[in-house]
Amino acid sequence: MTDHSRSETPRSGGAPAALDPIGLEIVWRRLIAIADEAATTLVRTSFSPIVRESNDFSCVIFDAAGNAVAENTLGIPSFNAVISRTLAHFLRIRPAADWRPGDVGITNDPWLASGHLPDVTILAPVFGDGGVLAWVGSIAHMVDMGGTLWSADTREVYEEGVLVPPMLLYREGRPNDDLLRLLRANVRMPDQVTGDLMAQVAAGETAAQRLLELVEETALGGLDGVSQEVCGRAEAAMRRAIAAIPDGTYRSRLDTDGTGEEPVHLEAEVRVRGDEIDVDYAGTSPQVRQSLNTVLNYTEAYTCYPLKCALDPFTPRNEGSYRPIRVTAPEGSILNPRRPAPVHARQLVGHCLAALVYDALAPVIPDRVIADSGSAPTLRVVVSGAWPDRRPFTSILFLNGGMGARPRSDGLACTCFPSNVVCGSMEIIEATAPLRIWRKEFATDSGGPGRFRGGLGQEMELELLASAPATLSLFVDRVDHPPRGLLGGLPGGRAGIAVDGREDGFPRKGRSRLAPGGRVQVRYPGGGGYGDPRGRARDAVRADLDAGVISEAAAREAYGL
Repeated sequence: MTDHSRSETPRSGGAPAALDPIGLEIVWRRLIAIADEAATTLVRTSFSPIVRESNDFSCVIFDAAGNAVAENTLGIPSFNAVISRTLAHFLRIRPAADWRPGDVGITNDPWLASGHLPDVTILAPVFGDGGVLAWVGSIAHMVDMGGTLWSADTREVYEEGVLVPPMLLYREGRPNDDLLRLLRANVRMPDQVTGDLMAQVAAGETAAQRLLELVEETALGGLDGVSQEVCGRAEAAMRRAIAAIPDGTYRSRLDTDGTGEEPVHLEAEVRVRGDEIDVDYAGTSPQVRQSLNTVLNYTEAYTCYPLKCALDPFTPRNEGSYRPIRVTAPEGSILNPRRPAPVHARQLVGHCLAALVYDALAPVIPDRVIADSGSAPTLRVVVSGAWPDRRPFTSILFLNGGMGARPRSDGLACTCFPSNVVCGSMEIIEATAPLRIWRKEFATDSGGPGRFRGGLGQEMELELLASAPATLSLFVDRVDHPPRGLLGGLPGGRAGIAVDGREDGFPRKGRSRLAPGGRVQVRYPGGGGYGDPRGRARDAVRADLDAGVISEAAAREAYGL
């Protein structure tokens, strides 16, 4: 095992000898608090409900070399895991020596960042007396990036919006007005998009100011020494957790609903050797013409994060957490597509990787994994059109299915995993778009039966109040392949979708028209169950029955009550 013991040698940037354990813990927690304060700045200055209500963003702090040191507490896992890779791409194109105070970088290149164009990465250096002291960055999901409406039926990435290669949004404090004008001319909601970009810049400025205060108050001289310590300790903790798993090769397979013409097939081989894990996705489906393709950055993120949750859930995440994990997928596969593959809906495949990895490891760490979640993948409903006064609107509903059952308790209802976007207020949805939410309620019998029951899904019904037709874009899976149970647990409830009472005649993954007064009914699936349902406590079954969580038929047939 690698020796991560504390070094007494000062690090680059003028850092003094390593802090004692108590001092290190204080600084480590303060770095996380700085990331959280940056996140608060982003939320409070953002323009779109996606950031403000649904938490679809992350803020991260890096050392001078670009290693992620601290993340905001509730950041999106895929964002946190890939942003250091994005910074590395930036530094290859624009070395650190070429950056100046006030420079701010921007990109949304799917292959260099988090996998699709709506996610925009903002990065900036933090300068101390000796040059670049640290980097700050954030990723946020924009309400629109031009091109087609956010949808699952595109054929090339060129259709999906404006692709911004790594470049400067600000140069020495002056905004790149040409780029901003280009973006505003190509998106449907220019004020929300540029407003959210400026909120990301403000979040970076907050983090930078707090980092400078931290360095001055603690006389650290730089972050490199602290970074080496916290990343080393995170890596050591993960290696200890991996070493506790019996060496071996563990496999799993999973099918999703796929393109509508054929399912998407996923295979994983998880190899544990000592204190390292290799996850190989050979055997998965080739890349497809629809936008379900998942770039390797995203594949890595939603492989590493579930492993982190299962093996080492308490050590704060940073660059070191993922060093013992290697992820490979064949080039040209749906988990590592070649340009210019469409990638708009990559979450419909990428979110399923947690269930695949957990299923593979369930025989050896049954007390660490959970059943398949109904929120993996996340189902999305996007409605875009115009108010009566012709103002454009785009509304993205971030509702969730149920989380898979756990080894010692039921799954959480309507909770996202492995992502952690949250459901925004329905009142905000109605205030920002001509929509009425008629119904939003738990779906009876949606939680997969088991010794511990899967988390409940939900049912939602909305109506279009606009006077003109709108575009309806759906991201729906789990209709034909419901979330699986684990270790004897039964599947969760299936997803369902109906438009004006019809369950066919429109694409589940794609765009259609919604007439004024049209209604959309969505059933979000529940999580899979864990363990044999006949082993569930009788009192728990009766409580579920009394609460309307399960029906009498389910109590009798699944649980034997």
